[in-house]
Amino acid sequence: MPKRFSTARGREFGDALRKAVFSTGMTAREICEKIDWDPGKLSDLMNGKGGCTEVDLAILLSFCRIDPAERDHLMSLHDETGQKIWWQHFADQQSFRMRTFLEHLWKAKEFVVWQPLVLPGLLQLPDYLRAICLETVNLPHEEIEDRVKGRLAMQQVFRQRLDCTFYMHEQVLLSPVGGADVMRAQLHHVLQLSVRPYIHIRIVPFAAGAHAGLSGSFDLMRFDRHEPVVFLEAENSILVVERNDSIRDYENILKGLDRAALSEEDSRGLIAKLAA
Repeated sequence: MPKRFSTARGREFGDALRKAVFSTGMTAREICEKIDWDPGKLSDLMNGKGGCTEVDLAILLSFCRIDPAERDHLMSLHDETGQKIWWQHFADQQSFRMRTFLEHLWKAKEFVVWQPLVLPGLLQLPDYLRAICLETVNLPHEEIEDRVKGRLAMQQVFRQRLDCTFYMHEQVLLSPVGGADVMRAQLHHVLQLSVRPYIHIRIVPFAAGAHAGLSGSFDLMRFDRHEPVVFLEAENSILVVERNDSIRDYENILKGLDRAALSEEDSRGLIAKLAA
């Protein structure tokens, strides 16, 4: 039976398919005439509304001569378009994992992060990230610079003045990742970013003791026209959650972190003291 979907995975599928179709140099109407499709069917697919079987999709991608890797990616997306919680393994497809995250990030109106162990990725300088990558035992050294380039590309989202709130534990500021000089430069960088009106830094101090964020880190994105999405990243995979009840749980965690964290002004003061 044809699928109908309106999930984040479905929207990602629609965006990827639209790029693939337009890369043929033909219009959507021309393609529909060639494969005997109603134009509305292709329009629905490219707008993330579904209405296509796997066989239909295979015919479309074959006609468009889509690159095999991109074809496999689209077929995989199509299998998951109706899921409100989905797990993506990326040990062998890091670029697709980054693309999934970035495509959501560029559409978000608000980005909220809780990170108890390291600085959030959008705040990391290259040397700080390299130090982390060097200790990541499952990451080949020859791929480190690609990882750094990918993170720098992600940070370009600041150009659109995305509203960001970064909750971090105080221990993140005290861990000398990369050595004292790298960490000092990193803290100064965070201070410089914190004066931007759309970047909010909140530190959960050691004095808070037990707090709402003990279950681990996560990223939450809010959108203008779609429901929120939570990203949970593991060593070689990522869990994407958009079920309403699950999102509500993470919203409650953020309320708890808001109560436990220092104010923006006090957080800035703590960072400045440690960076001196």
